Amino acid sequence: MSEPKGAWNFVRGFENLSLCDWPGRTSCIIFLGGCNLRCPTCHNFQLAWDMHSLPVLDPQRVKAYLRDRAGWLDGVTISGGEPTTVPGVGELAFEVRKTGLPVKMDSNGMRPEVIAELLQEKLVDTFAVDVKGPYAKYPSLTGNAVSEIAARANMARIFEMAEALPGAFYFRITQVPGLTKADIAVAQSYLPPNHELKIQKYVPPRRTTEHAKPNHEERRPAGNLVD
Repeated sequence: MSEPKGAWNFVRGFENLSLCDWPGRTSCIIFLGGCNLRCPTCHNFQLAWDMHSLPVLDPQRVKAYLRDRAGWLDGVTISGGEPTTVPGVGELAFEVRKTGLPVKMDSNGMRPEVIAELLQEKLVDTFAVDVKGPYAKYPSLTGNAVSEIAARANMARIFEMAEALPGAFYFRITQVPGLTKADIAVAQSYLPPNHELKIQKYVPPRRTTEHAKPNHEERRPAGNLVD
């Protein structure tokens, strides 16, 4: 296999089939390494902070799978880590779109300018955005990677886009330790009209404390098989 170029060099996991990742759709999942947060409760910590410890997947095998199984899938999810931090992620989304399948992207919402561009270019159909909690708790929930002010500004832009394009966004929150029902109610109040905040069950990451650090959403470890 030749060295993958661009965003394909960040593809460190692939799940052939998921019946629950994209509500109402059968999808496969492309996992991209790297993240801009350091959430202590991250479930995919190795992918998020140490992607080079995972093998890079052969882009041709991934593309061949998408091409061959397009008729059996309802969509493709691009997940992470944090996909919006990956250079050239739009080019990867464009190649996925060539299969004719719709694309969902998971995001923490901290790079709204990238999300706006992907929407404008019609490269991603749906964004699943994780709301960490009340803005005041973002520093502790993200390992001090995001300030309260930055969280408020970034998420406000996301919510503006969601209000303008309600079908292009849905929102999730994981009830991690330290996050109360009152906190979840505050986070729900941020959302634009006609949007709900899906509450996800917290699954403790399997790692030692010294490895604690990104994204706290409930998510299984990245797979590495392409059939």
